[in-house]
Amino acid sequence: MAKSYYDVLGVSKDASEDEIKSAYRKLARQYHPDLHPNDAAAAEKFKEISEAYDTLSDPQKKAAYDNPNPFGGEGGFGGFGGGFDGGDIFGDIFNMFSGGSRGGRTSRRGADLQENVTLTFEEAAFGAAKEIHITRNEPCASCKGTGARGGTEFSTCSACNGLGRIRVAQNTPFGRVTTERPCSACRGTGKIIKTTCPDCSGRGVNRRNVTLKVNIPAGVEDENILTVRGEGEKVASGDNGNLLIVLRVLPHKIFKRRGADLYLDYPISFAQAILGDKINVPTLKGGSFSYTVPEGTLSGSTVRLRGQGITTKRGTGDMYLTLIVDMPKKLSRTQRDAIKKLADDIKEDQYDKIKEFNRKKQ
Repeated sequence: MAKSYYDVLGVSKDASEDEIKSAYRKLARQYHPDLHPNDAAAAEKFKEISEAYDTLSDPQKKAAYDNPNPFGGEGGFGGFGGGFDGGDIFGDIFNMFSGGSRGGRTSRRGADLQENVTLTFEEAAFGAAKEIHITRNEPCASCKGTGARGGTEFSTCSACNGLGRIRVAQNTPFGRVTTERPCSACRGTGKIIKTTCPDCSGRGVNRRNVTLKVNIPAGVEDENILTVRGEGEKVASGDNGNLLIVLRVLPHKIFKRRGADLYLDYPISFAQAILGDKINVPTLKGGSFSYTVPEGTLSGSTVRLRGQGITTKRGTGDMYLTLIVDMPKKLSRTQRDAIKKLADDIKEDQYDKIKEFNRKKQ
C-alpha cells in the first residue's frame, strides 16, 4: 500500500500545524533538487513530500484526506490483498472518463528553485523588501520554446499522430484496462524537430540572470520558507516552477525571540534591586519606555510587558523582561566597610527567604 502523507513527512496523525510545517522544512532542505542535481530519486522524494505538505497544510484538504474513502483505504485501495495500490491505474481511468488528459499533450512543469536570504533581526520582525539574484531557464525567444529553428522547423510525430500521448493496455485486478501515456518518441510534445534552433541548440530554453524584488512579510522566523509562485524555472508550455526562499535570521545583540514575543535580560545594580528604581527599557524599533523596578526585586525575576513584542498578522506579542542583579566586584576598603555597616544594621526578619528558611530548618 502506498505510504500515507503522514508517513511521508514522518509525523503522527494528530501532529500540529507547526509540527507538520517543521517536518516539511527539514525534508525539503534535505531532498531539494538543487542540492541533488540529476538525482531522479531525490527529485521524486521532493515531489512526494511537497504533495504531502500541500494536502496536510490545508485544513480543507487535510479533512478530506483524513475521512475514510468508500474503498476503505486512507490514501489508496486498502481493501485488496497483496499490497495492491490502484492509485496510478485509477488516476488514469478517472482522467480518461473525465476528459482530463485524453487527447492532450503532456504538460510539463518547470523545476523549483531555492535561494537563501539573510535577514537582520529587525528585518524579520518588521518585514523588508529584498532583491534576489537567480539564474534560471527561460523559454528561448527565437523559437518560442519549441527548440525548432524559427519556431516552425518541425513535423508531426508519427508515433502519436501529434497527440503527444499513446494508448497503453494494462492488466489489472478488474480486467484489461486501456490508459494513455506520454509519447516517448516526441516526449509528449506531438512534434519532431527538423532543424534545431541555433540560439538554444534545440533545448527550447536559455539560461538567464534575473533580479527579483520580493517583499518579506513582517514576523517571519529563522528557517521559514517563502514560496514565490511561478518564479522558478520557466517553461514554454505548462506551469512554471516556484522559487523557494529559505530565510536565515541573524541574532540580535540583546533581544531574543519566540514567535511574536521578545525576551530581554536587563542587568540592574544591587542598590536598584534593594531600593527599587525607574529604568529605561529599550525597544526593538530603537526607542525606549519607562519601567519601575519594585523594591526588593530578586535576580532572575521576570515580568510580562504586554504589547511590547513583535506585530504580525496574528497580533502583537509581549516582552518578557528578566531582571538580573549585577553584584559589584573589586570593592575598596571604604566601600566594604560601608556595606558591612549596612548589613549589620539590617535585621534578619527583613530578609523574607532567610527568615522562612530558618523557620523550616528548626
